[in-house]
Amino acid sequence: MTDEEKKTIRNEFANCVNMAPQELEDWLETSKSKSVGDSDTGESTGHEYGRHIVKIRRTHVADLSEDQYHQMRKVVGYAHRHLAQRPDGDIEETNWRYSLMNWGHDPLKT
Repeated sequence: MTDEEKKTIRNEFANCVNMAPQELEDWLETSKSKSVGDSDTGESTGHEYGRHIVKIRRTHVADLSEDQYHQMRKVVGYAHRHLAQRPDGDIEETNWRYSLMNWGHDPLKT
């Protein structure tokens, strides 16, 4: 992966993930966070990725691994696909929003 590709991924990730690390950590501890997503192991994919996002956000750019860049790419892809499926009406108390929040994006934030 080139430096330019890494920079693009970091920018897309930063534009997509609008929750601060502590905010996301606190959210992941809630029952609402744990209630959404597909899971074969007891923890949903989104919930697991939320933990990865916190770690990525707390890692210095120079210390990011190739695996973390792949994780960032996956987060951006998920968020873009999920945002395109926005339901009608009030989204505040919806599984759609909760799922996005597990991936570090709160659609109610501007």
